[in-house]
Amino acid sequence: MPAHRAPAPERPDGDKPGFGRSNVSRRRFLGYLVAAPTLVVAAEVGRQALFDGAPVANAAATPSPPLPAEVYDLLDVIRDAARPTANLIRIEVNRDGTVSFALPRSENGQGIITSTQMIIAEEMNLDPDQVVVTLADARPELVFNQLTGGSSTTFSTYTPIRVAAALAQGRLLDAAAAELGQDKAVLTSRTGLITGMNGEELPFGELTEAAASPVDEAVDVVLKPREEFTVIGKSRTKSDARAMVTGKKKFLTDLDIPDALPTVICRGPNLNSAPQGVNNIDEVRNMPGVTDVEQVPTGVAVRAKTYGQAVDAVNALDVDWDGGTVEGENDESVLEKLREGELPLAVPQVTGETVEGDFTFYFRSNSALETNSAIADVRDGEAEIWGPAKNPIAAQAEIAKKLGIAQNAVTFHVTEGGGSFGRKLFFDAAEESAQVSQAMGKPVKLMWTRSDDSRQGRVHPMATCRVRAQVSGDTVSSFEIRHTSVASELNPGLGEAITAAATKAPLGNLTISQSIYVTTQTNPYNVGVATSLLNEVDMRFNTCSMRNIYSPDTATARELMIDKVAAQLGKDPYEFRSEFVKLDRFKKVVDRAAEEADWGKSMPEGMAQGIAIHQEYKGIACAVVELDCRPETVNREIRSARTGPRVTKVTYVVDVGLIINPRGLEAQMMGGINDGIAMTLTSSLHLDDGHFIEASWDNYFYTRQWNTPPEMNIVLIEDSEAPEPGGAGEFGVAATCGAIACAYARATGEVPEYFPILHKDPLPFEPYPVVPPIPPSPTNGLELAR
Repeated sequence: MPAHRAPAPERPDGDKPGFGRSNVSRRRFLGYLVAAPTLVVAAEVGRQALFDGAPVANAAATPSPPLPAEVYDLLDVIRDAARPTANLIRIEVNRDGTVSFALPRSENGQGIITSTQMIIAEEMNLDPDQVVVTLADARPELVFNQLTGGSSTTFSTYTPIRVAAALAQGRLLDAAAAELGQDKAVLTSRTGLITGMNGEELPFGELTEAAASPVDEAVDVVLKPREEFTVIGKSRTKSDARAMVTGKKKFLTDLDIPDALPTVICRGPNLNSAPQGVNNIDEVRNMPGVTDVEQVPTGVAVRAKTYGQAVDAVNALDVDWDGGTVEGENDESVLEKLREGELPLAVPQVTGETVEGDFTFYFRSNSALETNSAIADVRDGEAEIWGPAKNPIAAQAEIAKKLGIAQNAVTFHVTEGGGSFGRKLFFDAAEESAQVSQAMGKPVKLMWTRSDDSRQGRVHPMATCRVRAQVSGDTVSSFEIRHTSVASELNPGLGEAITAAATKAPLGNLTISQSIYVTTQTNPYNVGVATSLLNEVDMRFNTCSMRNIYSPDTATARELMIDKVAAQLGKDPYEFRSEFVKLDRFKKVVDRAAEEADWGKSMPEGMAQGIAIHQEYKGIACAVVELDCRPETVNREIRSARTGPRVTKVTYVVDVGLIINPRGLEAQMMGGINDGIAMTLTSSLHLDDGHFIEASWDNYFYTRQWNTPPEMNIVLIEDSEAPEPGGAGEFGVAATCGAIACAYARATGEVPEYFPILHKDPLPFEPYPVVPPIPPSPTNGLELAR
């Protein structure tokens, strides 16, 4: 369905509303000509102020000072960490007239290859199809500039890529002017051809050598003004869309690396169980198709001629295991430990009414559609690795350390991934594949099973979130959030980048997780003294920075409490949000969402609307959902499935700043909305006696067809006050979670206390056993086709 797009007003000076300065897009930047036989350029960027906003004049609201993330957020942290090596990001003009760019980021379906093509094409007056974007191998010299996370890719690469592209365009025009004997000002450039004043045409490919520089050289660059954009802001289908729907697109396990045979690891019955010995290793080595069986730190690896043979061999292994890292733990025991770690609510209470809420968020799987897989060839003191990685430099370094070889002896090829949601910030499969290949002395194609992903993979940590607000008269005098979580693991690359950038914005004596928390968590409302703090309890779970990290949980808790505060003040939920948001920019989004959704319309008993907003990634989003909690809907039966309440309509209004590809942005919001539905209603892991019960997508209930909303109206704000693109990859999640929770409370009259709401319902499936560790090898599945 097409997105509704709010048009940008025409302005003769090219500025956007809300900015008291002239044409930010015309600022001068520094670029570099790189010594090369053909034209190669790079960029360096200086810091510039972003995203002004005028506060809302509202006598009813007690203004709230900004939280740290409203001044300096995770996007700033990541961009500042990347800034010193921006000049190492290079664009090359080829002799065939194409432009090549090795993107130092990870593409996992979010569409950054397409948006990068568009950015380069815009600045060089090309068709995006003339721009060839690939993924760069691990480049240690980039330090923190090869990190994909926190929805930061476009924000951190937008200006450096434009600077390099503009420099290339300028050099080609200089070369053409010299060739034609004409002034550069009279030349025009379009789709790879430079045209002279008399109609002469010179292709880029014929000029690339003349435009090259024999030495490195710094050059001033002026970027194209925003009002002249013809590519950026126009909807474009992803460049790999046809390959995806026709089955031609290749993912990791499609790669044909010589002698890299399918390899599967037998893992223990409990989380992180370590092998203590194999009782029948010789017998398994003699099974059909099996070439190697080796014990490794995480289990017992089997290499075979086919995937099915490897699975059969894994299930035939008789292994002695230890108890793992969380032996005996279950949902309730973990919750008890979290309660012991909760920080106090500290703001002194004043005269008025206190509104409080206490919420629990259970473990959720961070499994992507593509299981964790990697190919490794470790021989003769060198390693070559293939895999999707969001931080390949850190992966390269850790693999070298585990193998006992130099980092420059490890080559890491970054492949496109089939989903991530933060999972591929971690490189467990790549590390394991390297260790297995070293142990076997042969190339391996390591393939995690669905069971591995669910039971032994990484998870969104279980957490509690406590909120207390003080209502005094017709204002809110304080609003406190205390989030307590099972400790989130952060891979070395992300942690080091945050530590490096912390010197620019000292945040106090915080852990890396707390630094991420305070640079992502905001409060978009004027609610007096606002605080938001994190404490973590380390329980040795495999956790990660899954899909918006802390925001879905804190937004759910915050927005439920905002509804309770609004009721205390006698205000409608939308009316409160419209009056109490901090910035006019936010109010426009909230008002637009209420208008688009026909907020307040009459609905049958058991159905209700819910509204929620979220501020992050330099933007603002507002979701209005319609939720059906009527018995005939909640109790509908589908074989081996969770049904429950159903979201029937979502209206989602989002302002992310400058939009590169509206079609891509709309798709990102759709994905995030379905994530939010899953997190709030259906998808969670159940911990029992040291292991998770769920062992496949069959019994982990991400949003399915029967729970997706029949109606979805996504509105993209094009006349944003922000002059640059903010983050988009995760921006559909948190506001959706909050809106669904609020709708549930309004539809049922009960404020939910734990999430997902169906977590404690009876399991609609028979759990797989823990021994053998994975389901049987693949069959034709005909017995399930009914």
